[in-house]
Amino acid sequence: MTKVKIGIIFGGSFEEHPVSVKSAQEVAGSLDAAKYDPFWIKITRNGDWRLCDGPDATDGRPVVLSADGLLVLDEDRFESISLDVVFPVLHGRLGEDGAMQGLLELSGVPYIGCDVQSSALCMDKSLTYVVARSAGVATPNFWTVTPDEKIEPGELTYPVFVKPARSGSSFGVTKVSTEDELAVAVEVARQYDSKVLIEEAVTGNEIGCSILGNDLDLIAGEPDRVALTHGFFRIHQESTPETGSENSTFIVPADIPAESRALVQETAKVIYRALGCSGLARVDMFLTPEGKVVLNEVNTMPGLTSYSRYPRMMAAAGLSLGDVIDRLVSLALTGRFR
Repeated sequence: MTKVKIGIIFGGSFEEHPVSVKSAQEVAGSLDAAKYDPFWIKITRNGDWRLCDGPDATDGRPVVLSADGLLVLDEDRFESISLDVVFPVLHGRLGEDGAMQGLLELSGVPYIGCDVQSSALCMDKSLTYVVARSAGVATPNFWTVTPDEKIEPGELTYPVFVKPARSGSSFGVTKVSTEDELAVAVEVARQYDSKVLIEEAVTGNEIGCSILGNDLDLIAGEPDRVALTHGFFRIHQESTPETGSENSTFIVPADIPAESRALVQETAKVIYRALGCSGLARVDMFLTPEGKVVLNEVNTMPGLTSYSRYPRMMAAAGLSLGDVIDRLVSLALTGRFR
């Protein structure tokens, strides 16, 4: 059987570089060697592209993306490598926001995950909310603050969350309980994005749902619930996340009623389709005490690490990460499951 030549792009020059490397390491352990011939493309913190022997490599040959594959600089000559598909295992800016997807579109190589439009749309939380509302999905009340704008603290109902509108994980996010804390929180968020989102806090459980597929042919993983002891959930903010979080644990399958589980999964699918997602995404929501589902955010390339939520939810639904990768490759190459 001819192996699929798969290029795995990982790393990146922004704050989610370490998470991307860990996701790539998990992908490496889940790739079926009988099916795939992997090519590991690491983007360094300086933005250099290197073709490496694996996700743990510290160095490699300079490489660029070209039509149908890669051009590798080997001393004074170029080597051309064709690829069947690319898996951009990148999180956050320039990886999950449509920039990398646009580059892959120009190269003409099929790739895994959401396209340019849906990636950009989901990366901007305020635009995500606008589209979700048009599809009949509840969202928090929110305000956006551009670089030249100011917001009157007295106009808000506290507590609120202040966050970068277009950033991954929980970098730059602050929970604000009083008017006096708002200005500092906005400045913290601006360290990560010039556009700042302020949203009212939602009372309820944080629930996630992993989605796999295209169009009408979707698989929903088992929802999970984030159990907090104090504070708020800060994804990928721990120094050693493999050992657990200091204030949160994940319960999967979520310990919620069957009707709530079904509502969460169906709402996640509605959101996924409304935003034009394809391949995979993790939809994060709140489940209120009244049983209402409220959107939190959508991650178009969720973490795939050993401690990440997406693979755990899929595993609870009976799909290993290897199974997920097989289906993602099939979707990228044919547009449907095989």
